[in-house]
Amino acid sequence: MSGERTVPLLPCRSVDEIAGFYTMLGFTRTYRQERPNAYVVMERDDLHLHFFGMPGFRPEDSYGSCLVVVPDIVELFDAFAARMRAAHGKLLVSGIPRMTRPRRRKNAEGVTGFAVIDPGGNWIRFTAGADDAPAGPAPGGLTGALHNAVVMGDSRGDHERAARLLDHALRRHEATAGPAELVEALAYRAELAARAEDAPGVREFLARAEGVPLDEAGRRASAGTLTALRDLEAPFSARPVPVRPAD
Repeated sequence: MSGERTVPLLPCRSVDEIAGFYTMLGFTRTYRQERPNAYVVMERDDLHLHFFGMPGFRPEDSYGSCLVVVPDIVELFDAFAARMRAAHGKLLVSGIPRMTRPRRRKNAEGVTGFAVIDPGGNWIRFTAGADDAPAGPAPGGLTGALHNAVVMGDSRGDHERAARLLDHALRRHEATAGPAELVEALAYRAELAARAEDAPGVREFLARAEGVPLDEAGRRASAGTLTALRDLEAPFSARPVPVRPAD
């Protein structure tokens, strides 16, 4: 048999709060009811998400999650990010709701993914297809440690453990890491500090990332990472950090 379709049903404290959030990301509300139970359907192209309201529900206690395989992970993230910046003036990188950045997932055979954590505390995990998996052996050094930190911080939501892991790796490998590799690690460490509401930490790692010398090729390779630094700059920097534009 073919033609099956799976639609997740996810909990929330308010269907209207959920609808507003997903509308901001470019979804359309196609159905809503209040009785006998609160229910709302949000759609974006072939992506359909259904939500049911639960009185007294605590988003921070949610185990709601689903996996969405998409043909172009970067295009989708960029579309969400643009709408989030338009609505909020920044990416939401801490608290609930928030969105992580596309990164390779060691626990998903290296395939790139990102997550939207919505106002219901649900983790909508977007992932590229299997053809995105990198060839060759797994990286070591700072990049290998970064991939381990991403598993902790982005897949499991344990930003404190991810930060400790990455701090240890930076002490061990910072002097020998390549420039683009180092900028990527420092940018992620700044993001982890943001999730912990650690403004001094965000400023420290932003400044350290900015101090890494990048040539033109390095700036092109790190374009997405440099954008991540700009997204963190406004809400957490006491003074503007001059992040180089990506070519």
